[in-house]
Amino acid sequence: MAPAPVLRPPTMRSHSATRRRLACLLGAFTFAVGLAGCESLQSSDNLLGVITPYRVEVVQGNVVTREQVALVKPGQTRAQVRDVLGSPLLADPFHANRWDYVFTIRRQGAEPQSRRIVVLFDGDQLASIDTGGVLPAEREFVASIDTFKTSRNAPPLALTDAQIKALPVPPKPVPVAVSASGAESDAPLRSYPPLEPAP
Repeated sequence: MAPAPVLRPPTMRSHSATRRRLACLLGAFTFAVGLAGCESLQSSDNLLGVITPYRVEVVQGNVVTREQVALVKPGQTRAQVRDVLGSPLLADPFHANRWDYVFTIRRQGAEPQSRRIVVLFDGDQLASIDTGGVLPAEREFVASIDTFKTSRNAPPLALTDAQIKALPVPPKPVPVAVSASGAESDAPLRSYPPLEPAP
């Protein structure tokens, strides 16, 4: 006959394994709750109207404005185009006659922007440029990414004609000393004792 199995109390080893399992489950639960919290932060701009999460500013590529494209004319060389527009973000070795200028920006407090400009060459000469739509002027672009907008009550930087007339009149010039011969001199009106005694 087989002996009956002996029941032994749990050892320390089995308690530590249970603790590790609980710690792993707790860690997985915390990670899942954290991911769910991050997802909810992306859907709103702030948390309870108090905390605004920091978003990294991402700028990639070249900013190409309307003024720059106006300077680029068919027939210009690659070097001339590069001087005006900058180096292309993509210069494909399999399409040597094509340069791609790609620009993307994501900035907190401003609308994300994405543009793609394709420049085609015929040999070393510019053949065409495709802007993919209307490009912003330089001032328009700066205004679109400016997150530190000035208030509407900001004082103007130049004086109006009425303000110039309201300025106080400058003081009259100081009279110059006139010598005994009647000629003007640069000497002051007051006489001071000499710094050194006369020899």
